[in-house]
Amino acid sequence: MDEHQTEFGLMEFLPTEGRIVIRAPHFDFDTFPELGERLLQILSASVIEKQCDADIHSWLIDFEDCQLFLKAEHYSECVWFEALGVQNSEEELAYLASLFERGF
Repeated sequence: MDEHQTEFGLMEFLPTEGRIVIRAPHFDFDTFPELGERLLQILSASVIEKQCDADIHSWLIDFEDCQLFLKAEHYSECVWFEALGVQNSEEELAYLASLFERGF
């Protein structure tokens, strides 16, 4: 599956804001759940809660005992991770940013 090796990548890491914006394959509102589940499976993360609004998916996830939001905005095709508490998530965000920087 070589085409999946660089399916996800880092676009921007904003450590002071507790946010990682990632590059992801094209999606729309209806296809994001499958893409999001695939991404979380790759990261060995799990969903705690899912919420959908008019054009955004907002999932509360657990990544290595750290709770983060995985958000996806349909119109801009923007996907990002957001910390609930920046100070409590610095290590995990830096680690995730390094993974996405390498791409997979």
